[in-house]
Parts: sequence; C-alpha cells; structure tokens
Amino acid sequence: MPFPNPAALEFLLTRRSRPAKTLQAPAPTREELRPLLQAAARTPDHGKLEPWRFIVIEQPAMARLAEVAERRGESLGFDAEQIRKGRAQFDEGLLAVAVIEVQKPSDKIPPLEQTYSAGAACLALLNAALAAGWGANWLTGWPSHDRGFMTEALGLAENERIAGLIHIATETSAPPDRPRPELDGITTWVDA
Repeated sequence: MPFPNPAALEFLLTRRSRPAKTLQAPAPTREELRPLLQAAARTPDHGKLEPWRFIVIEQPAMARLAEVAERRGESLGFDAEQIRKGRAQFDEGLLAVAVIEVQKPSDKIPPLEQTYSAGAACLALLNAALAAGWGANWLTGWPSHDRGFMTEALGLAENERIAGLIHIATETSAPPDRPRPELDGITTWVDA
C-alpha cells in the first residue's frame, strides 16, 4: 500500500516557474543553495554515471558572462536584438546554476539517456528551489547552445554542454498560471 505525501503532490500539481526577469535580491547563499543542489543530484541516473555537474554562477560573474555573450553574438553576426537577448539573462541575473550535461562513455547507457538525466537534474533543481520558497526559472537561449560561449564563459570540455541555466532568487510576484495541456489529449491508456 502506498504512503502518500499530499503536500508534495499538491506542490507538483500547482508548481509554476517564476520569470527570471522578475527575480530580485536576495539570492540564496551558498549554504542555502547546497541542499537544493543535493536534491538535484538525486535525479534518476541510469548506470550511476552522473552525466551532469553543476556550475554555480554568482552575481559578480554575471557581468563577465554578459560580455562573453555579446562578443560571441557579434562574432556570429547576430543582430542587436539577438545579442541583447543573449546577454540579458546575465545582465539581469543574481545567481544561476548551469546544469552541465557530461557525456560519458558507456556500453550500457546510450548518450540520449544521459541527456535525459541532465534534463531531469534541471527540473529537480528548479523544483527544489521552488519548494524551498525561492523564485526560479530554467532558461537556455542561444548562448547555451553556442560552443564558443560554452568554452570561453564556462570552460566546458568537448563532451560537455549546457542543459539549462536555473536562475534562483527572490520572487517579486507570483505569475498567473498559464494554460496547461488537456490531460485526455496527451494521454493514451494501453490495457491489453
């Protein structure tokens, strides 16, 4: 017989990310962030490969990352609006955790399952932050997909890439809920 946790289920049924641009100081301290990272590290991980790691980007580093994003955008020939969007999350960010997918050689665990695990770590960290009362948002954007940015800004190796940037700080206001999928439209029951 299951042992329900109604509070946890209610949280999951009502959780809502907070737009990163609405987050303000304070951001979590290192001590406050550690249990959130620990929760994210409990994510499903076939084969115990740990195909992810965390880079905590504290506020003083945000300006440097914004500059790297601007330089990369210019070198890629992006227009001013694309460049502005690429650097905005760093210009406005107080604290973010870059969840880094780390592809590891394995005869048993295919690369796609390692990617799934990194995505699960992003969601676990996002939910842990929200459950702890912080505002949080999972962002990517073109810098997260640009190899040059990954290398220059975060020193990532060739087998690594950004799965997500989880911005965490104090929410200024709870956003209205957004439309959710109609469950019957996305669910198929197989009983035979």
